[in-house]
Amino acid sequence: MVEIIKTNENLGPLNEIERKHAPEILYIDGDRTLLSTGVRVSVVGTRKPSEKGIKRTRALTQALVRHGITVVSGLAEGIDTVAHETAISVGGRTIAVLGTPLDKVFPAKNRKLLDTIKREHLAVSQFPEGYPYRKENFPRRNRTMALISDATVIVEAGEKSGTRHQGWEALRLGRLVFLMENVAENPELTWPREMIGYGAQVLRREDLPEILYDIPAFTAGGAVAF
Repeated sequence: MVEIIKTNENLGPLNEIERKHAPEILYIDGDRTLLSTGVRVSVVGTRKPSEKGIKRTRALTQALVRHGITVVSGLAEGIDTVAHETAISVGGRTIAVLGTPLDKVFPAKNRKLLDTIKREHLAVSQFPEGYPYRKENFPRRNRTMALISDATVIVEAGEKSGTRHQGWEALRLGRLVFLMENVAENPELTWPREMIGYGAQVLRREDLPEILYDIPAFTAGGAVAF
């Protein structure tokens, strides 16, 4: 059942930047407690991942679930879908932040996945029923996804990937941003070096356990809790 949250009445102690970038209303369907309990980490990346990218996403998501972390993603094709499906398959919790109203799904083939998330996890949108499909919906979605997450991990992305929006929005909001080593050290990409210059961290496999334990302490005040 869809529930409407007026963020100006439920945001809690936010700084000026967070208030500026929070949507006025969120529409949610599912387990609302996932927005207010535990640690939430966004796992994002390209819509056309490589086989290695898929394996990295599965391994990362499994590690997050083992640490009791809720996996947040955008229900898009590729890395997002793998993150949601992996979290569900290993008994974890996941939040889908949509770039469409809750009664729509993009891509259409993720309809069953969205239905499962609504029933057993949580779906979130800032767009009311009937809102038109627009490209700019997805950067706005990324801003909201960054807002409700304690950290963002970019698993795999190209030079012009929309995933960059997620990283920049998270940094702007004072959230942790991690670039997996393959992204940070890809000589064909220019934006990772710039993002690292603004505070993003390189995520190496050997550092993962320590980082996962430290996420709550690193994020001052935690992510937004509704």
